[in-house]
Amino acid sequence: MFDTSSFITESIADLKSSIDDTAIIACSGGVDSTVAAVIANNAVGDKLHCVYVDTGLMRKNETQEIQKMLGELGLNLTTVFAEERYLEALKDVTEPEHKRKVIGELFIRIFEEEQSKVGAKYLVQGTIAPDWIESGGGVRDTIKSHHNVGGLPDDMTLEIVEPLRDLYKDEVRDLARALEIKVADRQPFPGPGLAVRCLGPLTLERVHVVREACAIVEEELELAASEGKMDLPWQYFAALLPVRSVGVHGDVRAYGETVVVRAVTSLDGMSAKYSEIPHDVLAKISTRITNTVKGAVNRVVYDITHKPPGTIEWE
Repeated sequence: MFDTSSFITESIADLKSSIDDTAIIACSGGVDSTVAAVIANNAVGDKLHCVYVDTGLMRKNETQEIQKMLGELGLNLTTVFAEERYLEALKDVTEPEHKRKVIGELFIRIFEEEQSKVGAKYLVQGTIAPDWIESGGGVRDTIKSHHNVGGLPDDMTLEIVEPLRDLYKDEVRDLARALEIKVADRQPFPGPGLAVRCLGPLTLERVHVVREACAIVEEELELAASEGKMDLPWQYFAALLPVRSVGVHGDVRAYGETVVVRAVTSLDGMSAKYSEIPHDVLAKISTRITNTVKGAVNRVVYDITHKPPGTIEWE
């Protein structure tokens, strides 16, 4: 059985002995990076600088919520607004592995800029076991490069510190509960953000569409769970597909893209089963999405693929 108390004590001791200079941490506000940040903060205190990058690929209202949460945890927080840089770097990039590597490299470049401001030597990351397992290397096949592993550039100057590297998601959630962190049960959100939920060209308009669709899926499934209609899935979101089809808005022909709704149950993210969502809930989600982004989307589908053979995210 995983002993959270012993892990926290040992991790703090390890970080105290290994971090002898200023460190920064890439903190997304998700459970992995937040747990890593709190443990590192307990270990090195003022030596730690927490950096949150708003890539413009975040969920609706996410930046404000994350700033508030990290501030309440007493972390020394710097927010970098980088939407224009990310959209420019990802212009015309559609292949998933290329996309993740571009995102990973720009992440590191931004942290190197912050490093120069504070003189940091170390980069603390919330990397967990599934990240490096799926990123491949050695005898392992690359399923998808996680931006904090397979997407890291070869010439980076920061030394990487990963206190959660050998843990799985359920163990990290246990740590978050032990540390009384609010995001203990927050559903996973990919490091590359909405970039991997917007398949095909990344434009400001298409990112807006998938952001609104994701918000609707989250709101409706959380409402249905609170009303006892269903269990809340482990992860649930929408992805925008570059698949156009003919539809009708009023009496006018529409030629819009397709949104796929994805919801799964899982323990640690290594395998997953699709969630059985009541049809009336799916119908409400479909209606809200097509009415909210009229003209852009005219078809909504539900993904009933397990992992394996699919992955949880589409990219």
